[in-house]
Amino acid sequence: MKILAVGDIVGKTGVQSLKSNLPKIITDNKIDFVIVNGENAADGMGLTEKLYKEILGCKVDVVTMGNHTWAKKDIFGFIDDQQIIRPANYPSNNPGKGYRIFKCKDKNIAVINLIGRVTMPVLSENPFLEARNIIDKIKDIADIIVIDFHAEATAEKIALSYYLEGDATIVFGTHTHVQTADEQILENGTAYITDIGMTGPKYSVIGMEPKASIKRFETSLPEKYRVAEGNAIFNGVIFEIDDMTNEAIGIERINIR
Repeated sequence: MKILAVGDIVGKTGVQSLKSNLPKIITDNKIDFVIVNGENAADGMGLTEKLYKEILGCKVDVVTMGNHTWAKKDIFGFIDDQQIIRPANYPSNNPGKGYRIFKCKDKNIAVINLIGRVTMPVLSENPFLEARNIIDKIKDIADIIVIDFHAEATAEKIALSYYLEGDATIVFGTHTHVQTADEQILENGTAYITDIGMTGPKYSVIGMEPKASIKRFETSLPEKYRVAEGNAIFNGVIFEIDDMTNEAIGIERINIR
């Protein structure tokens, strides 16, 4: 079993890069299941139904979200669809689901979305405790458990991987838009990487137009971020799972520029 996780889609450039690169990656690497983080797809903040359908049209199995989940009002019309999840540790009365279980090659794959709390200006419950609660509920049902931890702090992401080591099959980070080089399989069989990166504008500051970003840092004055244009990068990670043991046996970064 091979599972591909694609880094945060940023703007129309990111969506186009997904359309251009994903089919070949799926074919060349014999990918069975695809996860895409789509919370920045609509102008850098949020997701619209049109873009959601475009992403699914690329043979994507599930779309995960993050701190910009509610940025577009459109989201409330499709957040309960079976192929999208939002952070599970948002307040329990929020619409949508924080995890879903998918059938693939006679395996039950559980995908859980969580959001970090360190430097994240959003109201959320404890991601560690929520992850544990969910895994306790589904451990006898799910063959493979995958977690997209949408978080800022490196330490918070690493700590979660050790907290869930041996219980989660895969723990990968999203949100920073910079792919890290620390991919590894932990001693108890959990595949981990701090951040899978970004699929979006290459000449940018994490997807945003450089001049606007520089001005904010240079002057400390407000400046509206704008999604950059031009050539794209494609970031993702391929995780290989043993079909007999359901344990992670391989992890490989993808970085197309």
